[in-house]
Amino acid sequence: MTDVTKEQVLDKLRGVRGPDMDGNIVDMGLVSDVFISDSKVYFSITVPAERARELDPLRAAAERVVKDIPGVKGAMVALTADKKGASSTAPVQRPAAAPSQAGHSHAGHSHAGHSHAPAAAAPRMPTAAAKAGIPGVGAIIAVASGKGGVGKSTTSVNLALALKANGLRVGILDADIYGPSMPRLMKISGRPQQIEGRMIRPMENYGLKVMSMGFLVDEEVAMIWRGPMIQSALLQMLREVAWGDLDVLVVDMPPGTGDAQLTMAQQVPLAGAVIVSTPQDLALIDARKGLAMFRKVEVPVLGIVENMSYFIAPDTGKRYDIFGHGGARKEAERIGVPFLGEVPLTMGIRETSDAGTPVVASEPDSEITRVYREIAKKVWEQVGTHQGDKARSMPNIVFE
Repeated sequence: MTDVTKEQVLDKLRGVRGPDMDGNIVDMGLVSDVFISDSKVYFSITVPAERARELDPLRAAAERVVKDIPGVKGAMVALTADKKGASSTAPVQRPAAAPSQAGHSHAGHSHAGHSHAPAAAAPRMPTAAAKAGIPGVGAIIAVASGKGGVGKSTTSVNLALALKANGLRVGILDADIYGPSMPRLMKISGRPQQIEGRMIRPMENYGLKVMSMGFLVDEEVAMIWRGPMIQSALLQMLREVAWGDLDVLVVDMPPGTGDAQLTMAQQVPLAGAVIVSTPQDLALIDARKGLAMFRKVEVPVLGIVENMSYFIAPDTGKRYDIFGHGGARKEAERIGVPFLGEVPLTMGIRETSDAGTPVVASEPDSEITRVYREIAKKVWEQVGTHQGDKARSMPNIVFE
C-alpha cells in the first residue's frame, strides 16, 4: 500500500465546492497546509467566523471525501477563520423574530412541531445584589467564546467531567437555544420527567446532571425566538430544574455576546466565566468582546483556555503548531487574567465528542484528560479566590 500524499488529498478536495457554491475550497485558498501522520489527514478550512455553524456541512463533506481516499485511516478537519475569511462574506442574518404566542409557556412543556416560546415579558434586570441563586448549587461557571468553531462545547463538557473527576458534584446546562449540542456530546436521548409542581428532573450521564433545550424540542423544530423568550427559557432551565446539591454548575454559553449571555450575566450570580479561544488573531479579537461584556456586568473572568493549541504527531511525537500557538496566553497576560492551559488538537478529542463519549470520561488516564483536570483545578482555585470562604469550604481537589 502506497503512502497517501498531500497532492492526492488536495486533488480530492477540489471536488468540494466553496461556501456559496463558487469554485472549490482548494483553488479559493481556503484549505490550510495538509498534514499527514500515520495515514491520518489533518487540515483546516478557513471560513467567515460568523458563518462557522452554518458551514459545518462543508467541513463534513471535506472530511468525507478525504476518508474515501484508499489508504486513509482517518481525517480531522476543523473550521477556522482569519481576517481574510471574516471579511469575505456578509454575516448571515437570523430569521425575523416571530410574535410571542399564547399557550404552553413553560420551556419544559415544549413539544415537537411547536416553535412558540414562553410568553413571559422581558424580566427586569436586577442589580448584582438582587441576583437570586439556584437552591443547592454552590457556584455557577459560564464557558464562553467570542465566535463559533473554537471547540467551546467540547471544552465545556470535558471541563465539567474534569471538575467531577477532581471530586466535585457537577451539572452542566446547555444555554445555546438555537444550536443545543449536549444531547449529542453527552449521548443522551429522551425527554426529562416533570416532577412536583413545575419542576423537571435533569437528564444524567457520566455522573453529570444535564439540561438542554435539545431534550425539550425536536431537532427539526425551528427556534425563532425573541430576546424575552430566550431569557424566559434560560431562567426556567436554571430555576425550574431539580438540580439537587451541586458544588458547581457549568453553563455552556452560545458563541457571541447576545441575549443568552446578557441574561446569564445579569440574572444569575455567576462565580465567573471561562473564555475559550484558538491561537488565531481573529479568535482572540472575538474573545475580547466576551471578556469586555463580562467585565461590564461585573462577572469575574476566571481565565482563558487556548483550544487546538498544538498537534503532536502520533507516529513521530513531533509537535506542530497548525493554527499558530501561544496567542491566548499572550492575550491573557496583556489583559491581566489567568491563563488556564493549552488543549492540544487531537483526533481522540474529536472522535470521542462525535461519539458522545467525552475523552475525560472514556480515557480517564490519558494525557489529554490530565490537561483538562489541570485546567479544572485552576478554574476551581479561581472560583475560590473570587468567592472566598464559600468556595473554600467545598470539597478539596485531590490528584491521585
